[in-house]
Amino acid sequence: MARGPVGQITRGTTGTNRLRRVDRWIARHPALRRAADPLVVDLGYGASGVTALELYARLARARPDVEVLGLEIDPARVARARAQLDLVRAGGTTFAPDAAVSFARGGFEVPVPDGRRAAVVRAFNVLRQYDEAEVAGAWASMAARLAPEGLLVEGTCDEIGRIATWVAMGTDAAPRTLTVSLRLAGLQHPSVAAERLPKALIHHNVPGERVHAFLGALDTEWERAASVSPFGPVHRWRTALSALVAGGWPVLERSRWRLGEVTVPWEAVAPR
Repeated sequence: MARGPVGQITRGTTGTNRLRRVDRWIARHPALRRAADPLVVDLGYGASGVTALELYARLARARPDVEVLGLEIDPARVARARAQLDLVRAGGTTFAPDAAVSFARGGFEVPVPDGRRAAVVRAFNVLRQYDEAEVAGAWASMAARLAPEGLLVEGTCDEIGRIATWVAMGTDAAPRTLTVSLRLAGLQHPSVAAERLPKALIHHNVPGERVHAFLGALDTEWERAASVSPFGPVHRWRTALSALVAGGWPVLERSRWRLGEVTVPWEAVAPR
């Protein structure tokens, strides 16, 4: 017998421009730029298909031949997204009428037609609603549907996209990096990201755990960098991250610091 979609129907919270931070990170990633078949899956897009349409618009600047497939378990959400797509096709929105976007029913099994494999699977604000014990299995299911050099991005953000965190991994479903992305203007403490950590980390933000030490160090250096605040929040952020590096933290992707991002290897924050 054929199995139905794997997973649970989530709350479905979504919002325009909410996932811009992770979208622009995916847009520059080699998994997309070098993909032989640039198929990207927006898994669990929620009550509206807008995140899949925005994802296409952003990625198409880097890969004009990109295709985006939005997957949801709830048939009503798929029907609603397809109705939105009809409006796009009719030229009734700001999205390109010929956007290579489609919607289908599916879950962690990532059903992709014609035996294709995804270059990228983005699953945002999905696993937050699961038990931590279910995370590894979900990662494995999604990663199994990736192309050989594919990328799984799983994470969480706040309702308006000013705070976002995500884990990146490949076909082995072994986490490679954690990225924290913040709106720097008006930022009080970088550890505000703690409430939006991926499910695999959120319950480990306690003394003695690596992720707690990382966020604590980030807060400390942000406070120490207050003296350069007159030069703007980006300069303050760069100063703080440079101090993290000097303190021995293996901070990656220096070119992304100006965007309010900080990326570290997974082993630097992995649960003990």
